[in-house]
Amino acid sequence: MNTHSRIAGAFCRTVLIWASISFCAHHTFLTHAAGVLKAGFAERDITPAIGSEIPGGYGKAFHKSFHDPCKVRAAVFDDGQKRVALVGTDSLIIPRHLVLAARRLIQERCGIPPGAVMIGASHSHSSGPIGFVQPGEYDHASELVKKLAYEKSPCADPKYVDLVRDAIADAVCAANDTRAPVSTSFGTGLEDTVAFNRRLRMKNGLTFSHPGRGNPEILDYAGPIDPQVNVIGAWLRDGKLAGCIVNYTCHATTSPGGISANWIYYLEKTIRGYYGPEVVVVFLQGACGDITQVDNLSPHADWPGDRMAQLVGGSVGAEAIKVLLRSASGTNAIIAATQKVWPIRRRVPSPEHLKQALETVQKSEREACAALWTFAKETLLLDALIARDPQVEVEVQAIQVGPSVFVSNPAEFFVQLGLEIKKQSPFPMTSIVELANGCVGYVPTEEAFGPNGGGYETRLTSYSNLEVTAGTQMARAGVELIRSMKPGPMPQRPKAPPFTAPWAYGNLGPQRD
Repeated sequence: MNTHSRIAGAFCRTVLIWASISFCAHHTFLTHAAGVLKAGFAERDITPAIGSEIPGGYGKAFHKSFHDPCKVRAAVFDDGQKRVALVGTDSLIIPRHLVLAARRLIQERCGIPPGAVMIGASHSHSSGPIGFVQPGEYDHASELVKKLAYEKSPCADPKYVDLVRDAIADAVCAANDTRAPVSTSFGTGLEDTVAFNRRLRMKNGLTFSHPGRGNPEILDYAGPIDPQVNVIGAWLRDGKLAGCIVNYTCHATTSPGGISANWIYYLEKTIRGYYGPEVVVVFLQGACGDITQVDNLSPHADWPGDRMAQLVGGSVGAEAIKVLLRSASGTNAIIAATQKVWPIRRRVPSPEHLKQALETVQKSEREACAALWTFAKETLLLDALIARDPQVEVEVQAIQVGPSVFVSNPAEFFVQLGLEIKKQSPFPMTSIVELANGCVGYVPTEEAFGPNGGGYETRLTSYSNLEVTAGTQMARAGVELIRSMKPGPMPQRPKAPPFTAPWAYGNLGPQRD
């Protein structure tokens, strides 16, 4: 290293130390103000074993290596009157039955009511065997359908599902037990360089998912992105960051190699690199049903998996640090929770569709074309589900922490639906939390089902099959819930003292000689 580099490095380290000391002193000052807000954070390991199934596709695949641990991370907030829990899991999905079971355990062990617990999945495609097919889900079906479900589809491991359930309860109760007075900061940043809408308008008038770089038939992106990085920080009396909650919108499909929390691992690593390894980073996934790290309009190839995971996680993490550094904090924050649960009907494949699907699965995957065979298999699985459950229980939940509100849905929610909720929200900071409190698959906009729609997210499968208006119903429910709440004020930095005189060293005219 040359002299210039050593001097520059020493200067940067000095600046970082000064900034850290200065910022901690600011938060320490604020935490000594009167207030009752308490918070606790905890995490638990849910790393699957080598050889377990990889979720995320429509067929069987198995983990062969390890990259980084998968976790449950939980935050509990207590305003002296109510408690709420926000839980992020490094998992593809969170099945509804697992959510209900975990909530029961939490209520039994630490008294937080089920309606005050939000449990979300990061949608990591490199996590553990938690879906899609649940244990015993197709036991009522024909032998053909059971074979297609249990032998040809990704299946949840019942022991792993129990592990995740218990880890969620353990993390929430540990966070509850470690509650301490905190000063809480709220802020929003922007990261618009690592996430892209994967649905593209084509010259034929339709919309395709991932039509491919360089495709001359592409016109433009079919939808927007949501670049907001929403961050809540909880600061202890000594000025240290106990934990934070980060909400961002991008599929966790960077595939760093092996078992992994996906890019969320690098999000956590980035924040911990600045604030310390003990900080718990609760990540809650935004409305990313049509948002990934892949830019179909870029002329360049993607970075390799781990490099891409670092890019996305590091970029979002760096923005989160900036938000934490510039956000004021306060010790008072209203806590509230509300929810709506109702049934939504499944879309039903036509008799012709079913007949064609049955004919297709009689062929080999190679003979029929892998994609067509997969969708035929999914059609028959859906038909079996409809025979038992023609509708699905859906929960939309809103949890308030002061000026911030988290509004959930159990879907891979299209980003436009999330943006519409934000637009109608009275809160200064609104976070959409998808794949929370259950899983109903892709829920597109109604436009995506229209004459200019399309893409695989609209196809009927055992995973995605709710009626066309489902997204509108969930968005409307979310807006109704958050409008029933009263936003708290955003903490503000102390006002500057009244002006008395300019700085003596600076209040001077020019000097030529």
